[in-house]
Amino acid sequence: MAKKRKDRMAKTALITGITGQDGSYLAELLLAKGYQVYGLVRRSSSPNLRRILHIEDRIKLLQGDLTDDSSLAIALQASQPNEIYNLAAQSFVATSWNQPTLTGDVTGLGVTRLLEAVRACCKDTRVYQASSSEMFGHVEESPQNEKTIFHPRSPYACAKVYAYHLAVNYRESYKMFVCNGILFNHESPRRGLEFVTRKITDGVARIYHGLAKELVMGNLEAKRDWGYAGDYVKAMWLMLQQDKPDDYVIATGESHTVREFVELAFQEIGLDCKDYVRVDEHLLRPADVHELCGDASKAKRVLGWKAEITFKELVSMMVKADLKSVKHQMVAAIQDKDDE
Repeated sequence: MAKKRKDRMAKTALITGITGQDGSYLAELLLAKGYQVYGLVRRSSSPNLRRILHIEDRIKLLQGDLTDDSSLAIALQASQPNEIYNLAAQSFVATSWNQPTLTGDVTGLGVTRLLEAVRACCKDTRVYQASSSEMFGHVEESPQNEKTIFHPRSPYACAKVYAYHLAVNYRESYKMFVCNGILFNHESPRRGLEFVTRKITDGVARIYHGLAKELVMGNLEAKRDWGYAGDYVKAMWLMLQQDKPDDYVIATGESHTVREFVELAFQEIGLDCKDYVRVDEHLLRPADVHELCGDASKAKRVLGWKAEITFKELVSMMVKADLKSVKHQMVAAIQDKDDE
């Protein structure tokens, strides 16, 4: 009987974008806290579940898409969540220049569809909206906090600004519990290879193992506030545990150039980056964001949150993981060849 009472009291969460970096870390966190976790995944002939394979048997996956209203309503009815974490998006800035309409539809209007579905069938559900430091764009002040003016510099950032203001409007107009987490760059070994940090650490690992001779980069002088994704998902959860919904900047308060990231990554393998890095102007963006640095004092004061992993520890963690991953790939390739 006691176990049944505990089960009835357990919270239920729905995570959109559960197969991504943040989704996988958040799912682990919520499971550890006793949540029943549902994840929204798009219908695909070969879904990419590699980040959640180790917990797949402990979560329930539902098919759905932010571009399809009815699938969202069905997912909410099936999961009946106490909390929703909207992490799904077309989240790659470079791709947003090539696919601006898709980015706007998924990253921007997708939030409209989700909040409308929540308003219609589970208005009391608490919602976390993944906002982004890219919204600040061409900044007029540094560091950036919750009152800093947005000046987006990409279709992705513009879509995120729309979603941010929409979340605020639903909170104010319909008295819904909706929070924006304005997260600055957060990385991990689970980061996608299309993102600059994983491009660097994977490239360094391939050079170390003799699979590549150079690392081709774009803007090395861009400065970002980089933290660890495992730390940042804790802030997402904390936001939905407060008495009142609000918006929070989540950041380390330090900014480092891409060049610094590259230098530290090569130092991990005992090589000088100057001998291996080549800049290709074709990789530069039409309009770039030069520097972002966040002020998370509000999150520290209200949520009791702060970043735990340092920049240097983060780079080291990612390089070591990719060294191991590339070596594993090499061994697997040899075994496959031997089996032919």
